[in-house]
Amino acid sequence: MENSVLTKINQGIGFITLNRPEKRNALSPDLIIELDKAFSAFEQDDEVKVVILQAAGKAFCAGADLDYIQQMQYFSHEENLADSNRLKALFSKIYEFPKVVIAQVQGHALAGGCGLVSVCDFAFAAPEALFGYTEVKIGFIPALVSVFLTEQIGQAKTTELLLSGELIPSSKSVALGLITEVVEGEFLEKRTREFAAKLVAENSAFSMKETKRLLRSLNESVRHQALDLAAEANAKARGHSDCIKGVAAFLSKTKPSW
Repeated sequence: MENSVLTKINQGIGFITLNRPEKRNALSPDLIIELDKAFSAFEQDDEVKVVILQAAGKAFCAGADLDYIQQMQYFSHEENLADSNRLKALFSKIYEFPKVVIAQVQGHALAGGCGLVSVCDFAFAAPEALFGYTEVKIGFIPALVSVFLTEQIGQAKTTELLLSGELIPSSKSVALGLITEVVEGEFLEKRTREFAAKLVAENSAFSMKETKRLLRSLNESVRHQALDLAAEANAKARGHSDCIKGVAAFLSKTKPSW
């Protein structure tokens, strides 16, 4: 069985690859655990100056593993809260990671997958990649990502994205501040690596670390309090009748009637 996350290091750049292409790199419990381990390892490795988060296959990340969400509807509130806290810890680890994290987005990044992009410092995306927080379409709520997204792009733009649930192209994602740059697919890997290599060669690792630490500390107490509330809301929503109906409809490829 292949690992759900692959890692390698090359010339100061640590590469973390989501490796569930057959599931569009959906965020399963195993994938979340493996991502957490990969970032922890790179945090301790002095050879790694910058991290590129990328994905195998056509999609970057389709969000939460819906087969698992369907199972979680029968979990206790405490079990759902523990699971939500694991995702909260991963998002927080990436957002507050002491080294620069760059997302290389070759395909669609949806719901929690779009959340992964949101917590990175930079994101380069192919023109065909679509972004969106589609939770409201299936009776769920984009609780955890709302905290990071509000801090990154502001409340008005966050409200537009989260309440509409609409998919937006890379071009609009740049305008909203969700991603850094759109790069033609054939040049995406080259551009992302060149940018990462430039950071490694031209910027002090200490200075980047301390600058990022300072930026993340400015709203830290408010963010952590909001994330606790979001994790609770996430867990509660999983057992709601709308979420049960929405996930069942999605898995059966039908549209729920609200």
